[in-house]
Amino acid sequence: MLRVLDLTGGAARTTEDIFTGDSHPMPGGRVFGGQVLAQAVIAAERTTDDDRVPHSMHGYFLRPGDASRGLTFSVDRIHDGRSFSTRRTQAYQDGVPIFSMIASFERETPGLDHQATMPADVPDPDELAAAADAQAIHPLSQRLLADSPIEVLHAEGALYRAAAEPAVARQNVWVRTRRRIGDDPALHRAVLAYLSDLTIQESVLRAHGVAWADAGLKVASLDHAMWWHRPARADEWLLYSQESPSASGGRGLSTGRIFTRDGELVATVAQEIMVRTGAR
Repeated sequence: MLRVLDLTGGAARTTEDIFTGDSHPMPGGRVFGGQVLAQAVIAAERTTDDDRVPHSMHGYFLRPGDASRGLTFSVDRIHDGRSFSTRRTQAYQDGVPIFSMIASFERETPGLDHQATMPADVPDPDELAAAADAQAIHPLSQRLLADSPIEVLHAEGALYRAAAEPAVARQNVWVRTRRRIGDDPALHRAVLAYLSDLTIQESVLRAHGVAWADAGLKVASLDHAMWWHRPARADEWLLYSQESPSASGGRGLSTGRIFTRDGELVATVAQEIMVRTGAR
C-alpha cells in the first residue's frame, strides 16, 4: 500500500500537474477503488500549499481499472483563494479516465465545534480479534483479507459466507493498518480515504440478508464522498459505523462515520453502489 501511494512525477505539467502510480495486485484483477481514492487525494494535495489540508472530496468511478497496469493522474488547479483551494483529479489508463474527483482544501481556522456520538455497546477490537479466526470466511475473501494492508474486524460478524439474522441495514467495523506507517499527516489522511472504501457496501447487503458468497451477486461502486473532520492516525484502531438509508433501482446508498477509539469523530463517508443479486 505504501509503495502504490508513493506517486512519482509532478514536474511534468501542461495545463495540469501529472503524476503516475502503480496498483497492487487484486484477486479479481480490478483496481481497488480505495487505492485510487487515496492516490487521487495524494496527487491533489501535492499541488496545494503546505498549510492547506483536504476537508472534502467527491468522486465518481467511471470504469473498472486493470490492477496489472499503472495509472496516470492529472490535477487541475481549479481555484486558490485566501482560505480554500479546489482541485480536480482524474485517473487514467490507456488515456481513458477511470476515476474523476473534485477535492477541497482549507487553511484551517478556529470555529464552531460539535460532533455525533460514537455508537455505544460495540465490542472492543481486542475482544473481536480473539474470535476473528473462528469467523467463517469465503476462500476469495480469505485471500483478500490476507493480502490487505488493512486489518478488519466486524462487530456483528463477517458477511463473507452468510448474513446474520435478523437482517439490519447497519454494521460496525474496526479498521487499522497492519503496521505503523509513520507520522506524516498527509499519508494518514490518504490511508483514511483508502480504508473508507472497505466494507461500506455491506450495510446495503445486510439489509437484505445477502452475503458476499451468494451466487450471482454483483457489486460495483458508483461514487464516493468523504469529509475529513479531525486528524486521526490510520494505524490505530478506528470504528467505522455504517448504515444504508435506501436501496432501489438496482442501487444502494451507504453512509459511514469513522471514530477514534476514544470516540472522536474524524470523518464521514457516503457511497452509492450498483448491486445485482441472482435470484432476488
